[in-house]
Amino acid sequence: EPGFPAEKSSSGPPALPHLLVGVTGSVAALKLPLLIQELLKIPGLEVKVVTTERAKHFYNAQEIPVTLYSDEDEWQASLWKGRSDPVLHIELRRWADLMVVAPLDANTLAKLANGICDNLLTCVIRAWDLRKPLLFCPAMNTAMWEHPLTAQQVEQLKGFGYIEIPCVVKKLVCGDEGQ
Repeated sequence: EPGFPAEKSSSGPPALPHLLVGVTGSVAALKLPLLIQELLKIPGLEVKVVTTERAKHFYNAQEIPVTLYSDEDEWQASLWKGRSDPVLHIELRRWADLMVVAPLDANTLAKLANGICDNLLTCVIRAWDLRKPLLFCPAMNTAMWEHPLTAQQVEQLKGFGYIEIPCVVKKLVCGDEGQ
């Protein structure tokens, strides 16, 4: 078609779509194994996960059948030694076609809205190619969700072009009913 470059001939199979899943320290991180299990049912999808240290409290890494990256992978001395060596958060940004942050806790929401990048996940997002979709799923206690800062920070992320997957109303771990 006019306006599209000619297809490159390739002897190998076409590249699979690459999904990077970010997971943060919300109780909803309990569902990471289920989320990955469901994503892997999508034919041809390749998935990798970036976790915060706090998120590790809520799931068993042995139940995650894909590559799981955390802060220690970014800052281990053996990975990066000099100028031309790969930098993990940049490599992950390049690899991914799409990113989903599920769940996005209040702490990481605040970091992202303010440009703080002090762990592997926030560094990947700070370096994110804004031409690629990034979806985020806020998950926090209703009292935190209803704080005025939360709405401001969600709007800030949407202003970057990120796509919000809205909260649902349900019974919370603390026993309350709410978003």
